Amino acid sequence: MTDKQTDLVGLTQDEIFQSLLSNNLITEKEKFRAKQIWHWIYHHGETSVHKMTTISNELRKEISKFYKVERPLIKEHQLSKDGTRKWLIKLEDGNLIETVFIPEESRGTLCVSSQVGCTLNCKFCFTGTQKLVRNLSTQEILSQLLLARDQLSDWPNSNQRKISNIVFMGMGEPLYNYDNVKRAALIMGDKEGLKLSTKRITLSTSGIVPQILDWGNEVDSRLAISLHATNDNLRNDIVPINKKYPLKDLIKACQDYPRAKNSKRITFEYVMLKGVNDSIADAKKLVKLIAGIPAKINLIPFNPWPESPYECSNPDQIKKFSDIVNNAGYASPVRKTRGQDIMAACGQLKSSSVKVRKSILRKGL
Repeated sequence: MTDKQTDLVGLTQDEIFQSLLSNNLITEKEKFRAKQIWHWIYHHGETSVHKMTTISNELRKEISKFYKVERPLIKEHQLSKDGTRKWLIKLEDGNLIETVFIPEESRGTLCVSSQVGCTLNCKFCFTGTQKLVRNLSTQEILSQLLLARDQLSDWPNSNQRKISNIVFMGMGEPLYNYDNVKRAALIMGDKEGLKLSTKRITLSTSGIVPQILDWGNEVDSRLAISLHATNDNLRNDIVPINKKYPLKDLIKACQDYPRAKNSKRITFEYVMLKGVNDSIADAKKLVKLIAGIPAKINLIPFNPWPESPYECSNPDQIKKFSDIVNNAGYASPVRKTRGQDIMAACGQLKSSSVKVRKSILRKGL
């Protein structure tokens, strides 16, 4: 066994092949070995090289000297009364991240993190109160999905799969970890492994404009924009990245986004903050701002967290806001709050897993 085994999760098929070749484990004519390993990891969810039985026992022994397939440690697993699950995951270096599974009638969505902490400091987001530690590797991003499938007994792939959709809406700004998130998304969408179409993957960004068009050209996924304000003054305050990439530039990137031209709508996420961004005037400005962009608007009731400076808009105001957007021809569903009792709702993820009093939670209901 080598001093440090390489984890096969996160490598592409060609990288697995080249690595096996460089370690003199296979010949040039045995590229199919990489495909076999890939199938065991991503179709069957196998974590032991020794159990990859389509490979000879002797070769498995040799491969296991150089390689491993590991899952991160689950430090805590919480189950919400609505069926939402949240896993607090301990990485190899001791850092913690959170991953959330949201079951629904027609689909199951896994909310995946891309960074430990976050650098954006959005005022309404609990994750933003945790400083950025580092980017996650491709292996660490993929392992969230593999671990969740383990926990949900979601192997092998079937028509009744429990995890059908992936959203990069967990901890971190995915476009600030572009290469690793891209590699993970493409591996998730590989037809010889997880078979999870990239069209069922949504990348959510707060507006890292230079990378938005790159992503649209390189990954056939859905795009969500964390908008939350209709003017630069307010957005500068609650989404500080706006100071670097103002609304004019962000909207231009959305207009030019190649997937929008393929009749794939961009989703604009808009958190409803009482007395801050929820007026009738704001709704009308929102419609004007995104005019001409194939889009829908997800209205997100603000989910409270300890010492948060905002309150959720009241239901009547959200309804008025939604009606204006709907009447302008844009679908504007109000996102149902899920997992709030375990701090797994939108904007509540933080790897310190700070507990919140029920009395605080009730303010947002």
